[in-house]
Amino acid sequence: MQLIVHGGAGSPPDEPPERQAVLDEAAETGAAAASVTDAVCEAVRVLEASPRFNAGVGGAVQSDGIIRTDAGLMTDDRAVGAVASMPGVERAVDVARVVKEETPHVLVSGVHAVDLAAAFDIETGVDLRTPDRDEQFAALEDRPAVEDVRGQLKWLREQFGGSDTVGAVARDGDRLAAATSTGGRWLALAGRVGDVPQVGAGFYCTPAGGVSTTGAGEDIARVTLARQAVDHLEAGLSAPAAADRAIEEFAEITDATAGLILIDSNGQTGEAYNSDAMQTSVAGQ
Repeated sequence: MQLIVHGGAGSPPDEPPERQAVLDEAAETGAAAASVTDAVCEAVRVLEASPRFNAGVGGAVQSDGIIRTDAGLMTDDRAVGAVASMPGVERAVDVARVVKEETPHVLVSGVHAVDLAAAFDIETGVDLRTPDRDEQFAALEDRPAVEDVRGQLKWLREQFGGSDTVGAVARDGDRLAAATSTGGRWLALAGRVGDVPQVGAGFYCTPAGGVSTTGAGEDIARVTLARQAVDHLEAGLSAPAAADRAIEEFAEITDATAGLILIDSNGQTGEAYNSDAMQTSVAGQ
């Protein structure tokens, strides 16, 4: 099993060695799994459980003070599952797997995705807040009432930001899988859904390779960044070259930052970003 994970593209993190240790644990955990789907799910679960990353516990708070999680999962046979806007669900990637394996759908959202999680014994009602997130939210000034949608939108344009997500891509023989999970972007409008659960944007996988992206979600979705990277693999570029070219094109089209990781069908990994930092870890052979 070969596996690469990322902890999000963005500004330089606090305590990078501690974050790297969690990423290394996630990579080693995933690389020991029995299948590529198990590998990406087990790796991402490690990151969702750590408050050092914007996924699961410690995710970004939306405008109403609630953390909502999103995730997407895809395998090389183009089987897909995704979930969006789930309050109180840490293991978002596991719910995406339920959508892929147990339903005829691609994407389930909101409270109905939470109900689906509960039906398959995935814990719901989890307190995803951390003291740091509580302190950040409490310090906000001039916050309009949640009911004042127009006022919220004006205020959010000045507050909205952040870009971290987590993701994993795995290869075992001729099988590939990619997964991405997030708590979204800081102070997004309640119910906002970004790139992460959108096929071809936050994640993508074909027999040529698998990709997980991270960064400014709206721009990633507009560009369909993950699909672009796989297109470059299918056109014959090496994994490192495909990653670099996809990020170069992203920077040509937008003024935003992003990053991605990928594995091709030969097991070669690639990673690229145009943000200040993106930590990754590779495991397996």
